[in-house]
This record gives sequence, C-alpha cells and structure tokens, in this order.
Amino acid sequence: MSRPRFFACALLAVLLGVASVFAAPLDELVQASTSFLDSLDSGQRALAVLPFNSDERLNWHYVPKDRAGLPFKKMTDEQRQLALNVLRAALSADGYQKIETIRSLEDVLKAMGDRIVRDTELFYFTFFGEPSLTETWGLRYEGHHVSLHWTISGGAVVSSCPQFLGANPAEVRQGPLTGTRALSAEEDLGRQLVQSLNEEQRALCVLNPEAPPDIVTGAQRQAAIQEDLGIAFTQLNEEQQGLLLSLIQVYANTQRPELAEQRLARVRNAGIDEIKFVWMGGLEKGQKHYYHVQGPAFLIEYDNTQNDANHIHTVWRDFEGDFGLDVLKEHYDAHASAEHPGEHQH
Repeated sequence: MSRPRFFACALLAVLLGVASVFAAPLDELVQASTSFLDSLDSGQRALAVLPFNSDERLNWHYVPKDRAGLPFKKMTDEQRQLALNVLRAALSADGYQKIETIRSLEDVLKAMGDRIVRDTELFYFTFFGEPSLTETWGLRYEGHHVSLHWTISGGAVVSSCPQFLGANPAEVRQGPLTGTRALSAEEDLGRQLVQSLNEEQRALCVLNPEAPPDIVTGAQRQAAIQEDLGIAFTQLNEEQQGLLLSLIQVYANTQRPELAEQRLARVRNAGIDEIKFVWMGGLEKGQKHYYHVQGPAFLIEYDNTQNDANHIHTVWRDFEGDFGLDVLKEHYDAHASAEHPGEHQH
C-alpha cells in the first residue's frame, strides 16, 4: 500500500469512525498552569492573568509587537521552565518542538541584521480567568509568528483555535541552523498535492498564477468564509485524498493528541466531501505560492510569498468555534432559558 493511500485509510478511520467529540484531559494543563502562576509575584501575576470576559481574549496577531501578558523577558529562569511546561501540557511533542524552533528563528533574523528588534524572550503568556478543572478560563501564548489559544469550559478544552504559526526564514540558509525548516510538512505536502493533479484537476484548483501577499483572513477576530472555489475532496483520486487528509492532520497534530482528534471530529461532522483545496501562485519550490483548505466548519490558510518566497504564514480557523464562542454561546443560551423558561415561549 502506498504511503498516501495508507494515510487516507488511517485518517478516514478517525474522520469517519467514532461519532463522539473528544475532550482533552485537563489535569496536566491545570497543574502546569497553576504551578507557573503560583511562582509569580503580585506584579507578574497582574500581567499574566486577566478576566475571562476581557476583550483582550479576542485580540490576536502574529507580528512582532508588545502584547498584553507576561513575557519570558520578565521571568526568572525557573519561571521560564514552568511556563514551558504549560506549553508541553497543551501541545504534542511535535507541536512543542515546532513552536520552539519558530521562536529560535528570532536569533537567526537578529544575526542577519534585521532592522526590527528580534528577541526570543518577547513571547507572552496570558491567562483569562484562573486555571480550573470545572470553571471557564482561557490561555494564550503569543509572539512573533506564534498565536495559540485554548478555551476551557465544563471540564474540557472546547477550542484550540485560532492557531497561527509562521516561519521566517522558512528555510534557514546561513549560520548554525542552516537547513532548519520549522514548517516543512505544511509546505511540502501542499506542493506535492497540487503537483499530483492532472490538467483538468488543476483547472479547478489553481485559481491564479499570482499568490496573495499574506493569508487572506489576516488577524480578523472572526474568520471569513472564502468563496466556494477549488477542487473538492470527491474530485481527487484515492492517493490525492490521502495527501489532503495528511495535510489537514499536520495542522491538527500541533495540538496534543486528544485535541487533534477533537479537531478531526469537527471536520468529520461537518462533512469531508465538502472540503475543497485551492492553490494560487507558482507550483515549483522557490516560487511565491498560497493555498487554503476549506470545509463547512474550518479554514486552513498557508502563504509563502514574502522574502523571496522564504517566509511562511499558516493558520487554522474555525468559522464558529474560534475562542470557544460556539460552545460558550450554547451554554449561556441554555443557562438563560433555564432561568427564564417562559421568555422564548410565544
């Protein structure tokens, strides 16, 4: 069995098999978060913890800038290790390695003489509410090219989106980290898929010989559904379907396994056959290019156009589920109906 076909079978077993939504165990994340927060003095804690209903919870970006929260720069060495334990509890081993590689690229940019201030310690932890096994709270980890968000409610992680990861350089070409590619699978699988298409399929998939300068949705608080264009899952052959599902899983697997399964369950429940793949730009390595993968409930965007096509931006958005807004809305609506049962009976 070929590798793409193997992936197709394995992923379809996940996507088409179990009907329940998986909830990530919280013990490890709550314990790591509590240990970190308990290590802070009052001034540090005031920076690190904001109210859950703070408008800041929905504010995110991926450029180098000051942020609300507590950065590594204002921590002791011991506190930095406790902070990293929070990330280890929330991410897969691969995801943790990926974000630490992205953070290390700030030193690469500094060595290249980049005019913008680059600092591996300007990555911020922000808690919205107090970590709890039962209450509602949130966590954000953010810095240049990293923006990760988790919303916890009812004893489960109900959202791990938006999920933004970028890499500049996409491939390090000088210095001790030469050859490093933080987001290699995101680039290679997308190109492998588009290059596998025949002429008829490419006519559906490749919409423009020019790529947009960045991800289309930017840092919008709510992702906009893109036009219903591209090649559908059902218009791909079996091996191509395997490549597309493998690409989706690469993005999901940034999270710890239970959360990756939760993502895939949402994809499945919304309908795999409705997923479409769009490509813009050149098909060869080194050419500026963009793709997105869109289903009824989610959007993955990838762009590599800046710095002579050596600068990647990627994001996974849930149209209704970013920041847990869909689950929280259902909870609050149900709570309001329970308190005022007659208000909706006309």
